[in-house]
Amino acid sequence: MITRQRLAVGLCALLAALTAGFAFPAGAVADETTADAPKVDLVLDVSGSMRARDIDGGSRMAAAKQAFNEVLDATPEEVRLGIRTLGANYPGDDRKTGCKDTAQLYPVSTLDRTEAKTAVATLSPTGWTPIGPALLKAADDLDGGTGSHRIVLITDGEDTCAPLDPCEVAREIAAKGVGLTIDTLGLVPNSKLSKQLSCIAEATGGTYTSVEHKEDLTDKVNQLVDRAADKVVTPVAVDGAADCAKAPTLKSGLFTDRAEFAQHRWYRVDVKPGQELRASVSLSADRQVNPDYGCCCGR
Repeated sequence: MITRQRLAVGLCALLAALTAGFAFPAGAVADETTADAPKVDLVLDVSGSMRARDIDGGSRMAAAKQAFNEVLDATPEEVRLGIRTLGANYPGDDRKTGCKDTAQLYPVSTLDRTEAKTAVATLSPTGWTPIGPALLKAADDLDGGTGSHRIVLITDGEDTCAPLDPCEVAREIAAKGVGLTIDTLGLVPNSKLSKQLSCIAEATGGTYTSVEHKEDLTDKVNQLVDRAADKVVTPVAVDGAADCAKAPTLKSGLFTDRAEFAQHRWYRVDVKPGQELRASVSLSADRQVNPDYGCCCGR
């Protein structure tokens, strides 16, 4: 939901759980910053079920490898790309061990296409499906920098490591306010997998795609990697105050903050004579909230 409201001069605005953009049409200009290189972590399911041969006559693993090779060839030079696996190394039956099986196959960095392809070629369907743990590690892989951060998760099965719910993991990642997007792709998915992957994507503003053909997989992953290279404006994190007297002063720009239930945030914006303040506020919730949660007022 996006709420737009013009507020009076000498304003102290009350907002909650927001991403807000403030602009002054009468000549004021927002500070321009140069973002760091965009980062993408491709997270690939290498669990035993990836042996299934139901994608264009070949295995799911073969389709994923082919897609990765083509994506690596097409990755824009400015993108820092990495590859993380889940279920690639432990073939046993011990659940505790299997649920720790996630590893960085290729670090998020300037791409050496030959080295990355060689690493992908070594993969063979093996173990469990620890989606939640893999997402947590992938978020760490992408830590740092002001460019866009994107995880692309490719899996053919639901997480097998409950009670750690991957959808809750995605919500926790979103709650940190680091601007990380998770896109999910389900290989020949059933309804339960589609529901889980949709939840993960929606929690972070990402997309979910069902895939049943090699060409579709390649095209979608390419699209997502290219999207990471698009110019974006990264919100600046700000801590709103509990009351107007202590409210931080915001300049023209894009800001982000987060509030708990029943908590309100105050911000101050200085408006010169003859200027008109325009504030655009985007509110989002990862759980049900009271009807009056998140409002704007001025004085």
